[in-house]
Amino acid sequence: MEYLDKVIIQAARVGNAGVIQELISQNTDVNCQDEKGYTPLIIACYNNHYEAAEQLLKANADVNAQDLGGNTALMGVSFKGYADIAALLIRNGADLNIQHGNGGTALMFAAMFGRNELVKLLLNAGADKHLVDNRGMSVFDLAAQQGNEEAIMILEQQATV
Repeated sequence: MEYLDKVIIQAARVGNAGVIQELISQNTDVNCQDEKGYTPLIIACYNNHYEAAEQLLKANADVNAQDLGGNTALMGVSFKGYADIAALLIRNGADLNIQHGNGGTALMFAAMFGRNELVKLLLNAGADKHLVDNRGMSVFDLAAQQGNEEAIMILEQQATV
């Protein structure tokens, strides 16, 4: 990994928007990956650094990049519950239905971890509630398994693809 790749990844981790902007102006690869396949965008989003994520997206960071496990930035924020960053990613073309290595989606993460605001956001943006993971589990099954009755009600009420 190149030195500047390490610097932009660390800047994304801590949300140092100034350093990110400087590195972008030096044509640093905004889609570089660390040893786990994390891109600066995935890291910035997972650590709730909105401004850093916004700068990376403006510099054409791949909104649908996947780490070695197949996780995207949208999956990370759906797990963590960062609705504002999820909305930013969606506005910038995030694929709502990418499935990671085990078949999970951003919607499944949101429902499993009780991020019901994100469940609504993802459904309203067009997330497919009929996908199943590698075990054959749907978002309904996963929400029920976690006792997330509110998500089940939201899923039943929302008309999606």
